[in-house]
Amino acid sequence: MHVYIYDDFVNKKKYDKLLAQVEIRVTDLGLGGKIIRLDVMKNIQEAVAGEIKRGAKTIIAVGNDQTVSKIINVMASLKSGQLYGTKTCLAVIPVGESDNLIARALGINDSEDACNTLSSRRIEEVYLGQVQSDSQGGQKGFAYFLTQAKIKSQGTTLDINKDCSLEIMESGQIQVINLSVFEQLPENIQASPQDKTLELFIETKKSSFNIKPALNQSFFSIKKLTVLNPKAPLLLDNSLAVPTPAEITVAEKKLSIIVGKGRRF
Repeated sequence: MHVYIYDDFVNKKKYDKLLAQVEIRVTDLGLGGKIIRLDVMKNIQEAVAGEIKRGAKTIIAVGNDQTVSKIINVMASLKSGQLYGTKTCLAVIPVGESDNLIARALGINDSEDACNTLSSRRIEEVYLGQVQSDSQGGQKGFAYFLTQAKIKSQGTTLDINKDCSLEIMESGQIQVINLSVFEQLPENIQASPQDKTLELFIETKKSSFNIKPALNQSFFSIKKLTVLNPKAPLLLDNSLAVPTPAEITVAEKKLSIIVGKGRRF
């Protein structure tokens, strides 16, 4: 059974035509299924977990990066017997002109392409990045990301693999990459969500009298990273803000995901 999770923003009238086209196309392909429309009254945790328990074959995120991030975090947080003992896959149908970097990284360019990709059902198993941090109540909590976690560099302290500690004073950005959302990275960065390794990429602005300051770039392959910045959160998949200190590792369990031919791994 296919379950389509429509994020609340796609209920806007401007998306009516696109959604109608998607629904006709998936029906023609024999991929029709249940539609769940999220709103303030519909809990995504209960909706996704409930459908998986009822034997959903595929959970399709219909929306943008935020939609995919929310569903990934629900699926990854389920107990192993509820998810990883099943064959439930994640798929993505992007909606909107922006904030669809995850879909593109998976080789999906638009909603029409997504329907064809869903029909082809090319499945890859991937690892997720896992972030452990303190919640506001002081309890340890976990969050997950497919593509990257990023934070501003200035004032950030990093403990890399428990072997090296860095305190960064320059402005710039720190990225922990599992699957690149960019078409090009420095040649030495080979990010893949299937190698159980994360890539740490630090880019800072070098002080200069020139109008355009030079950039300093450093990169490391890592298994574990602790991040601390009292003034800035860690942003997962350009969607979910997580407070620091936070420990970043690779999750033990894999997630099955439907990908396109042009995926970036």
